[in-house]
Amino acid sequence: MTAVLVLEDGRVFHGTPYGAEGETFGEMVFNTGMTGYQETLTDPSYHRQIVAMTAPHIGNTGVNDEDPESSRVWVAGYVVREPARVASNWRSNRSLDDYLREQGVVGIAIPGTRALTRHLRERGAMRAGVFSGKALAPVEELLERVLGSPLMEGADLAGEVSTAKPYVVPAIGARRFTVAAVDLGIKAMTPHRMAERGCEVHVLPASATTEEILALGPDGVFFSNGPGDPATADGPVKALRGVLDAGVPFFGICFGNQLFGRALGLGTYKLRYGHRGVNQPVQHRGTGKVEISAHNHGFAVRAPLEGVFDTPYGPAEVSHVNLNDDCVEGLRLLDRPAFSVQYHPEAAAGPHDSASLFDDFCALMAGERGTVNGAITSTERFGERAGGVADEGRVLRGAGEEPDATMGTERIGELRC
Repeated sequence: MTAVLVLEDGRVFHGTPYGAEGETFGEMVFNTGMTGYQETLTDPSYHRQIVAMTAPHIGNTGVNDEDPESSRVWVAGYVVREPARVASNWRSNRSLDDYLREQGVVGIAIPGTRALTRHLRERGAMRAGVFSGKALAPVEELLERVLGSPLMEGADLAGEVSTAKPYVVPAIGARRFTVAAVDLGIKAMTPHRMAERGCEVHVLPASATTEEILALGPDGVFFSNGPGDPATADGPVKALRGVLDAGVPFFGICFGNQLFGRALGLGTYKLRYGHRGVNQPVQHRGTGKVEISAHNHGFAVRAPLEGVFDTPYGPAEVSHVNLNDDCVEGLRLLDRPAFSVQYHPEAAAGPHDSASLFDDFCALMAGERGTVNGAITSTERFGERAGGVADEGRVLRGAGEEPDATMGTERIGELRC
């Protein structure tokens, strides 16, 4: 046992080095997916996080050059239980161990990933460090290093993972729409899913202003996933408010959903241990349909789960909820073409229950109404809702109000933390 994982509360796990040797620090989280480890490693949303995989065998299919979601590995560290001894897949060109070593990612293989996951579920995500080789030292010294590492709360990270220069992902086939996509940590599959639907996607840096976004004359604007605390992203929120003022169709996912919530005047908060995996059940409130979805987030939006609430852009409502914990999984404006979801409809490496959300975005850009999963439930044009929202008998709440009694007591306590 020549490597150790040290949590900030003093819990220590011993194991063997996996990938590069040395030391690394980050927020300790876990991923419950049984597949997609290559997509996880290259997802920019995992920037500054040490990820533990709960699936017991990792690396069985090796690493290929087709599945990465970005040009590099973003996880700060990697924890597995049983690394594959042999990589076997017709697309594989190297082992995961070699790949991590090439990328300088410090990892550890421990027999107790189940115990680690239970500990994080009980105590919450926390800072941690992985140490091996020359970085090894007495545990007391290693713990001091962990406690000196930065917290995730208050971390402004989108700019660290965003593209430095704009680039274009051309439409596949005939171009139907022009989309301005703000890269807050975008995954490669996201613009690809839009390109499949005839969208020419102009990917912009996280620092893009409203003027720079609208200068493209986009049919729609997209805000991507990304790492860090949404409470720090004042620049993108300001840009998004300008987009909403202009009335351009908007779609956001994950971090983009949280920034959409902020733009509507809602607050955000940190989840105890987050949602990370490909098995989260999400219900569409309008239809009752439940989709199994892919997630990667440690923060969420605070919003009333029932009824309609007021925003600076008109009435809005929560469109989707997580059936595990009632977490807000989607928002939409009722009188403007704007909606968002907390999960990942591009879903690489799966599941694909929510892929139709990209169709809903295209429907908004085409001026269509009545979509199933997206932003519109009314067949009337925006701004032409006869009688107004209040006359339809729906309860209006202020955006800053606490959830009502329809929520469980555990959830209410979490929101008030």
